[in-house]
Amino acid sequence: MNRLLALIITAVVFIFSGCASLLPSSRETTRTQSWGSFEEAKAAFEQIVPYSTTGEELQKLGFDANATSNLKILTHLDIIQRFMLNPSIKKEDLDQGIQACVDAKTDCCAYELNLRTISRKRHGNVFLDLFNFRRRTNETGWEFQALIVMVNGKVVHKLWGGTPLIDQNREARNPLGPLQESSGFLTDTTFKAFNR
Repeated sequence: MNRLLALIITAVVFIFSGCASLLPSSRETTRTQSWGSFEEAKAAFEQIVPYSTTGEELQKLGFDANATSNLKILTHLDIIQRFMLNPSIKKEDLDQGIQACVDAKTDCCAYELNLRTISRKRHGNVFLDLFNFRRRTNETGWEFQALIVMVNGKVVHKLWGGTPLIDQNREARNPLGPLQESSGFLTDTTFKAFNR
């Protein structure tokens, strides 16, 4: 009897102690075999020189539409939609390389690259997390986006952006715990029942 009581107490202490190793974690990766970090991708991108770098040189840098995964090919129509969002933006207002792309029409294409590596790890009290009372998530990683515009096989414009270091903490509190997600359903059901 004493052993059973000790086992129950140990289990309760274990559950309420908040053992984070029992909580789920996930990893989301959208990247290429060419670069494993934000710095590597940016370093390759910085070697591109508008009006000088050719399509063959892009391939050597890792920007190859046939070999680089997650590299999207855009047409001149995609470029127009992206840079000329409304009639108030005229072609003359755009960068010289984008103007050249619009004028070149089908002789223009662009590469769009979106790389991201995000890890999500839940931490905190296992009991509160398991029953949806309180969920705390830490999100870490990086993102890199690049746009390379080419006319007749030569780069005429480049643009990059991203987040070198992602470190976010999110916390969700639900006072009703496991009933919180179904509360909307309960409210809708009750409302329909009264309106019959």
